[in-house]
This record gives sequence, C-alpha cells and structure tokens, in this order.
Amino acid sequence: MSALFQPLTLRDVTIPNRVWMPPMCQYSAAPEGPLTGAPGDWHFSHYTARATGGTGLIVVEATGVSPQGRISPYDLGLWNDTQVEAFRRITRFLASQGTVPAVQLAHAGRKASTDRTWTGGAPLGPDAYGWQPLAPSALAFDAGHPVPTELTTGQIAEIVGEFADAARRALAAGFEIVEIHGAHGYLIHEFLSPHSNHRTDAYGGSYENRTRFALEVVDAVRAVWPEEKPLFFRISATDWLDEGGWTPDDTVRFARDLQAHGVDLLDVSTGGNAPGVRIPTGPGYQVPFAARVKAETTLPVAAVGLITETEQAEKILANGEADAVLLGRELLRNPFWARHAARRLGEEVPVPDQYHRSM
Repeated sequence: MSALFQPLTLRDVTIPNRVWMPPMCQYSAAPEGPLTGAPGDWHFSHYTARATGGTGLIVVEATGVSPQGRISPYDLGLWNDTQVEAFRRITRFLASQGTVPAVQLAHAGRKASTDRTWTGGAPLGPDAYGWQPLAPSALAFDAGHPVPTELTTGQIAEIVGEFADAARRALAAGFEIVEIHGAHGYLIHEFLSPHSNHRTDAYGGSYENRTRFALEVVDAVRAVWPEEKPLFFRISATDWLDEGGWTPDDTVRFARDLQAHGVDLLDVSTGGNAPGVRIPTGPGYQVPFAARVKAETTLPVAAVGLITETEQAEKILANGEADAVLLGRELLRNPFWARHAARRLGEEVPVPDQYHRSM
C-alpha cells in the first residue's frame, strides 16, 4: 500500500487516507440576518465535491467563535444553534462518503473586520458590516489597518470560553475533529509572537507568558471535546523575520507543550503575522518545518504548502517528513485529486455508486 493511502488513526477516529483538505475561507456566508455565519448552498457544494472526490479529511474553513472573531463579515461561525443545524447538512454528507469532517475554530484578532479577498481585503468600518478588532496589544497589523483594542485579562478569559462553547457546538454539528487556529497572524498567533505581543502582564514577555493564552484555549477545548476524538492545532512555524518574531525553535518547543495538553496533531504552516516579509515559496516550501517537528518530537504532523503532484505527496510521507499532506489550491482546481492520485499509485478510494461509470 502506498503511504498516501494508508489510513491514520488518532484516538478513536480513523481517517481513510492521508490526502486532506486544509481550511480555506470562502467568504460566502450571510453578513447579517438570521443566517449570519451559517453555511449555505455554496459551502455544501464546495465541501461535498471534495468528499465525493475521495479526500480523507476535510477541515472546514476558519469558523469564528464569536461575531468579532471572524476575519470578515462573510465568514462562517459557530456561536449559535442556527449555525449548528446548517453545518449538520454538510457533516452528514461528508460522513456518508467516508470523509472525516473537521472544523477549524478561529478568532481573527487584529486582522478581523476585513473585506473579501477578491474585492481587496481592506479593513471594513461599521457602514460595511465591520467592527473594532481586538488584539493582545494595540498594534495595527499594517498601514491602513485600524489600531486594535488591547484585550483586558477579563476579555481574554471570555474568548477562552468562546472557544470552548464553539467546540461544544462543533460536536453537536457532527464534526469528528476540531482544529484550533493558531497561525497566520490571527489572535492566538498574535499572542505567541513577540512581533505582535508587547504586553507586560502574565500574557506577554517570556515564552511561557506568550504561550499562556494558546494553552488556555487548548485546555478549555480539550475539556469539552470528547476524549475519544482528536484535537488539532494549526501553527505558523515561523514569522519569516530575522529577529523579533516566532521561530522554528519556538515551534518545536511549543509542539511538546501542545502534546502535553492533549493536542493530537500539529498542522504546520508559516507566516501571516508580519506584512511585507520575503517568503521563499516553491514546491513543498513549508514541508521542512513539519519535518523538523516530526523529527524532534513525537507529535504527529501534517504538511502544507504547494503540494500538488502525486509523487511529491507520496515522497513526503514515505520519507517520514509528515503524517499527512494538506492540499489547498490543488483541491480547488481538482476536487477529485485523491481519486486520480490513487489510480496513479495503483490504489483505490471509495467511488459513489452514481459514478461507477468513471472507473
């Protein structure tokens, strides 16, 4: 059996193969009204197409734990029961195809309240469904972005509770795995990195203080998430800064802390916290960061970043650089990537009866 199509069991959940879909915002939810933040027809079509294509695990896009935690007014959320019911339609179908449904719980921090990417992604004000962003420190993400409100310790505790409440709703919605978003310059990453965290209290300064909020979120989610179900954490392994940022060394150290607090897999990405940095992109450019965590810890890892070819993905796993691969843009281009890769490797993935003529 190829490495790419071996099942992977984490706690009591078995994922049928190692071809996974990472969270990718669709910016297609209603920005106001009773269905605010709820998935609709676009989301159903988008996710179910990749399930019928044989993808082993689908991580639903960054889903706000509160209205203020969304990246944009058009993002999904899990702060009310209407959203729960809308998600059930998607999770039921994914499970019927043998795909494991997962969801990424997120708070956007200082990068919240922005427009959709295809209209420029600029910050939005109250006249365009926008709101005042929150952050560890009153530091704007970039020129043209508002200065966020610095969180009080009481507000930090409230957000920790919002993550736990969203995890409870994720369970009710039918998700088998929850991923905590600690990457790409959003709130948890903002606390982790000294580039964005200039606090002088128990949540800033030392490594232990800067990681405190993230571990409090992990503990709160793990406390309400069933023992038999896995918990993932997505991290940016580096800020790509020469100094003053989060580093690969920090990531390896933090991976051990996360595992001790009940995290079952580290989803390793990079960047997003500092604008204008030079990132040397290329095929598999982020894989070495995942490989280092895998080599230096016992925490399972998933790799992401310009993984597009069957042989490339197979080699990453066969070489022990990661336990799974996440294909983003490639699955947008080709929802049936897993099925095509299986055929190329002489393997099989389940095919819906309705598609039997395609074999």
